[in-house]
Amino acid sequence: MKSTGLIRHSALALLSLTLAACGTQRAPVTAQAPSTLNALGTASAADNETARNWFVEFSGKPTSKGGDRAQIAQERQAFRAQARALGIKLQDRLEFERLWNGISVHVDPADVAKLRDLDGVRAIYPVLSVPMPDGARSADTPDMTTAIAQTGADVAQNELGLTGKGVKIAIMDTGLDLQHPAFQNRVIASYDFVGDAYDAATPGHDVPVPGQDDVDDCAGHGTHVAGIAAANGALKGVAPDASLGVYRVFGCAGSTDTDVMIAAMERALSDGMDVLNMSIGAAFNSWPEYPSAVAASNLVDAGMVVAASIGNSGTGGVWAAGAPGVGDKVIGVANFMNTHVYLNEFTVSPDGTKVGYQNATAAPAAPTSGTLPLAPAPTLQGCDPMAAGSLNGKAVLISRGTCTFYVKALNAQNAGAAAVIIYNNATGPFAGTVAGAPAITIPVVTVSKELGAVLAPRAAAGETLTWTASSGSYANPTGNLLDSSSSYGLDAELGLKPDIGAPGGLIRSTYPLSLEPSGYAILSGTSMASPHVAGISALVIQAKREAGTPIAAGDMRGLLQNTAQPKPWSGNPSAGYLDVVHRQGAGMANVVNAVTTTATVTPSKLSLGENEGSGGKTQTLTISNRGQSAVTYTLGHQGALGTAGNYAVAFQLPGATATFGAPTVTVPAGGSASVTVTITPTGAAKTVYGGYVTFTPGNGGVTLRVPYAGFQGDYQSLTVLSGLKTMARLNAAGTAYDVLNAPTTFTMQGTDYPQFLLHLDHFARWIKLDVVDAKTGQPVNSQFFNASTDQYLPRNSTPTGFFSFAWDGQVSWSRGFNGIGNTHDKRKPVPNGQYVVKISALKALGDEANAAHVERWTSPVITVNASK
Repeated sequence: MKSTGLIRHSALALLSLTLAACGTQRAPVTAQAPSTLNALGTASAADNETARNWFVEFSGKPTSKGGDRAQIAQERQAFRAQARALGIKLQDRLEFERLWNGISVHVDPADVAKLRDLDGVRAIYPVLSVPMPDGARSADTPDMTTAIAQTGADVAQNELGLTGKGVKIAIMDTGLDLQHPAFQNRVIASYDFVGDAYDAATPGHDVPVPGQDDVDDCAGHGTHVAGIAAANGALKGVAPDASLGVYRVFGCAGSTDTDVMIAAMERALSDGMDVLNMSIGAAFNSWPEYPSAVAASNLVDAGMVVAASIGNSGTGGVWAAGAPGVGDKVIGVANFMNTHVYLNEFTVSPDGTKVGYQNATAAPAAPTSGTLPLAPAPTLQGCDPMAAGSLNGKAVLISRGTCTFYVKALNAQNAGAAAVIIYNNATGPFAGTVAGAPAITIPVVTVSKELGAVLAPRAAAGETLTWTASSGSYANPTGNLLDSSSSYGLDAELGLKPDIGAPGGLIRSTYPLSLEPSGYAILSGTSMASPHVAGISALVIQAKREAGTPIAAGDMRGLLQNTAQPKPWSGNPSAGYLDVVHRQGAGMANVVNAVTTTATVTPSKLSLGENEGSGGKTQTLTISNRGQSAVTYTLGHQGALGTAGNYAVAFQLPGATATFGAPTVTVPAGGSASVTVTITPTGAAKTVYGGYVTFTPGNGGVTLRVPYAGFQGDYQSLTVLSGLKTMARLNAAGTAYDVLNAPTTFTMQGTDYPQFLLHLDHFARWIKLDVVDAKTGQPVNSQFFNASTDQYLPRNSTPTGFFSFAWDGQVSWSRGFNGIGNTHDKRKPVPNGQYVVKISALKALGDEANAAHVERWTSPVITVNASK
């Protein structure tokens, strides 16, 4: 039989990364609900994001973990020799040896499975694509005072004299505006890894050209991130005197790749950076084994603090945190809302009350002068057509709700309105879009619910609106609460993520002068929270160095977690519940607490795993006291809300109790003491619970906390292969899958080979495709029967999303090393005949020897009729 090679639509290959400021990740491959899909007989392939580039991990350790450079070079040489012997055409991309041992290559999809079978290859992972962030909303007056006040950074700067002086912060992002006055004479290291024209998602522009251009930011995101960490000008960042290393991993538009990220990590290590910020995350890729997560953790071991955004997929449900933020030693950062927002203003009569507003997208910007009479919409929400001419020349006040912003604006425009003001129906300000056809041609602005209440009686009275050129700071009712976009953990192995939070919602920071003449703009997301933590880390490093007690990179996360302050539930702050631990981590970082405490608790977080029985889990916590006198701590417990569900989050009342080996513990000066705590979950099965163990000092010092989280019940009871499970064929145009629910013949030529569309409701440790004889049910060969094995698979990002797996008629060695080392004998085509593919999925943390931990599905009969 003529081989066409294995066309892999690996589940891992279908992931996409997002810069965390960009919002939620869309489904890698979208489909209709299974019942509809079967009825129509087709499934869309428009969102299929199969990787073109691949990581190849070798068996040896990287040099930062004790590996030998010469041995690593030999592994590369042996790999390439084997690839040549098999006729595999590789295009080398990047090599790694300090933080991760492997290479990245471009290879035809038909050859990916062959790479897995080569001697010395530990694993193959897709190189994931990272889309460029969305645009920013600009503002005229720079002011980050309220954001840095939320973490005590203002006090650290003004009263403790901490500015990050002498500390080097690496920013891996879109570059930096080198002409911006906030960064002059501050950049001590830089490197452009890609060139201006690079775009990982565009063939012909997807090969990085390092060193071709400088790191000047032609996109904006990196300058904004750097400003939060370390701007020093009209706006001051968290660590305004820190030096900067700038590592540009994006071109001027489009995407980057995760192999470029690892190359930047290794360069930052060579440059001796103290802190690295990565505002980049792979939503739903919650495995700490992914290469970028492993490299980032190894970077911490090598002496650098690493902060990374946890992601903006809060609306995608639980289990959405992404790499590298899920790295074992990385500080994964959640996003809290700013306490204030700076807004453009208009005034209203009779007393000139100022009203802050945002311009709606796809409508003309509001003018900076002129007056209009106010009027209410005929109906509260403005969803019904309004009489022509009834609102001529007026600014119409409409409530949010029921219909789209576009419908509201169009109805008012058709009635002759000169402007539209939409006020929120929930607490706080909001931004909206009125995109549609026909276009909206009048200004449309949005205001908070609170300001809407101020405007309503004035609109009814026909008062006057006056546009102004001014802007001002407005209290944000959702300030200090989690942003609704911030992603939920845990990680795939029940590790507690995120680790900590910082302000990230509605943050004003620096922006390239070439893109925004004022040099400042507002962005939101965990992208903005992560550099805040990087800046805090710089302040702590400075304080510890000046005190003669330098802090190890691996100890930074624990110190920040111990001294953070958990925040109330964003859904109802007055209800008296703390927000979900696997969404806020230890809570809001507090740098003053971190630099003034003389004690810490280890471990700084408790990942309690699964609890299948009725008993609790006992942990030992050790308090270390570096102070000059003994301190007695009273132990306590704060429960937090939990969650049930997956895509749809159902909040649960606090679901655990804590008992202690002793109610108090006295820690001697310069010494340590230990105490046990037993956490007993009390909630329903299949829920994630969490809370905080507290240590309150009798001397009035800093209260220390240790967050904990766990899974109540049998973790392997969560279904992986839920919903869509079907065989399909990709159509000739490559635009859709034809669903095949009956026995089918394939020639294994072109696109005529079977593919298997699977919805993954939860993480899978591996998914195997094994080929057996359709009549006997026996493996096609005693040694060769595995079509493919994919490891560390994410869950789908939506309830109807799916991943595609394919089989081209070849099978690989299934019993381990063949004892010969002959690469040519490790993959064989099956004879023409009738087969079925048995698909098995090992659940996360599952035992493959336990049948209950492996889910299975068998394909319809496949007749292979390949030309000889």
